[in-house]
Amino acid sequence: MRILLVEDEMKVARFIRRGLEAEGYAVDVASDGSSGEHKALNGQYDLLILDVLLPKKNGFEILSTIRQDGFKTPVLMLTARSATEDIIRGLDKGADDYLTKPFSFDELLARVRSLLRRGQHSKTVLRFSDIELDTVSRRAARKGKRIDLTTREYALLEFLMRNSGRVITRDQLAKEVWGLDFDPGTNIVDVYINHLRKKIDVGFENKLIRTERGKGYLFSDKENSRPKR
Repeated sequence: MRILLVEDEMKVARFIRRGLEAEGYAVDVASDGSSGEHKALNGQYDLLILDVLLPKKNGFEILSTIRQDGFKTPVLMLTARSATEDIIRGLDKGADDYLTKPFSFDELLARVRSLLRRGQHSKTVLRFSDIELDTVSRRAARKGKRIDLTTREYALLEFLMRNSGRVITRDQLAKEVWGLDFDPGTNIVDVYINHLRKKIDVGFENKLIRTERGKGYLFSDKENSRPKR
């Protein structure tokens, strides 16, 4: 799942990003209100974590704008303010939850999980062919057989399943799963693809992860399926 974090305090942003990425989430960060609003309206996210006090445009203003634009993604607001009127203001403008700084990462993670579970725009259980993935418990199974995944393998499988039937380049996988610009000198994507193949394809007649030479990878249950463009 993909999360947008809008936070101008770099130490706080790094703390949150590292923690969420360790849990297998893909995290984009914006350090001011204007860029945060732009990313929210032009990207595809499962959750927005939004600070209130931001340069260029504050969190309340961003929230009003994106909700008026039809942004349905759950929003968790972060603030150093604990005044009741600020909390009410945020909730009235469309926030789904509120967390006051300082906070523990465990509490933040619990609220993230709750909001992702509550979000109606995202399927809780992904199914493709004979494999299913529960995005809340993060458990995978193929033909009823449980598959144990690392956090990175889970994130990779989720992205492939959400884009089944479509050729995905190594560059796209690196950006979406690792949240970094692809370095052509590294084979990290191929290494993890091989790890994942061993877990979900070995022992099964129908292979799901297919290599498209010179292009990338295709998640499909049909040997001769035409990939989507």
